[in-house]
Amino acid sequence: MVIDSDQHLFETRGLWARHIDPGARADALELTDDDLGHTWLTWRARRIVFADAPRPGQTDAVGERYRRVGEGLPPVVRYEETLPHDYWQPAARLARLTDLGVDEAILFPNYGLAWERTLDESLPALRANMTAWNRWAAVVAAEGRGRLHPVAHLTLRDLDWLERELATIAAAGLRLAMIAPALVDGRPLSHPDLDRAWSAFVAHGITPVFHVADQRRPFADAWYTDAAEVLVPTLESVFLWTGAALACTDLIVNGVLERHPDLRIGIVELSAVWVPLFLMMLDGGVQFTSRLNGREPARLSLRPSDYFRRQIRVSSFAYEEPVRLRQKLGGDVLMCGSDYPHSEGTATPVADYAFAVRPDEAPGLFATNAAFLLRKA
Repeated sequence: MVIDSDQHLFETRGLWARHIDPGARADALELTDDDLGHTWLTWRARRIVFADAPRPGQTDAVGERYRRVGEGLPPVVRYEETLPHDYWQPAARLARLTDLGVDEAILFPNYGLAWERTLDESLPALRANMTAWNRWAAVVAAEGRGRLHPVAHLTLRDLDWLERELATIAAAGLRLAMIAPALVDGRPLSHPDLDRAWSAFVAHGITPVFHVADQRRPFADAWYTDAAEVLVPTLESVFLWTGAALACTDLIVNGVLERHPDLRIGIVELSAVWVPLFLMMLDGGVQFTSRLNGREPARLSLRPSDYFRRQIRVSSFAYEEPVRLRQKLGGDVLMCGSDYPHSEGTATPVADYAFAVRPDEAPGLFATNAAFLLRKA
């Protein structure tokens, strides 16, 4: 059994308008073409990100296509002409799993990774477009016949809406939801006002997941010095794990995982090499400051790192050598992930990991840790 913890399903033109509430249609995200023929994800006629159909292992080709945008040149090939069926059709992706060598796949949105921070300025628009994706995700789950696991998209900024959305997606069979590892209107994730959110995730059997995305940032905007039109800021790539580390620290140190032992959390496409050092610093930092300050941040029955091992699972890239990494973790928390079909991903995930270990030798890495997040285990 192999469960790929990180694939992406592309949103189609008109997806948001088709699935959004009619009264919010003016706020629907769109895929639109400019005068040269390049396709863009837009909101209220504002460009958010260049639309592209990458191939695994071909990051330079994406850069070349984006260079043409910057130089005012038309595309060599139009967007839809380069988009394989399995990038956006659930049935085609289901058939593609065999070629990829996996039995099941967790499916994150594609353009959903690019727009959350932009739409943060309008909570109604943010909620409406998340709901639109979630409705499509329910269709994908039904067509996936238990092998495709689409990930819902949620915000904690409106808890009434969150509880309704969790009930709806749970009824549709979804078990994962992407949320931002970030402050919620200035409040940390452990804030007492947000405890209602964690109770709702547990009650509905939904696992919140942190994934690379353009969400509220862990550092002040002034640190991001790249030109505004870049696809991914350099600082974001170098420190891609930082938001998740901050969020997990907050949730553990301030007792959320103690109060909610059945709350499960996924960390996907944010690397894993940082986790051993993080766990050491987590335990050491809490122990030291508790002694120095004469009191603990919260009363915990376990070591802080043990909450991480008990309730959190992390996708590890094959090049991070997860077998060796696991030996440093003191627990089996890692998952495999292809990031298919992104250019930094792979179309041969099992072979990429199997140079060091076979699926039958590492069931946690290849299946059971992802199954844990899906509440299959």
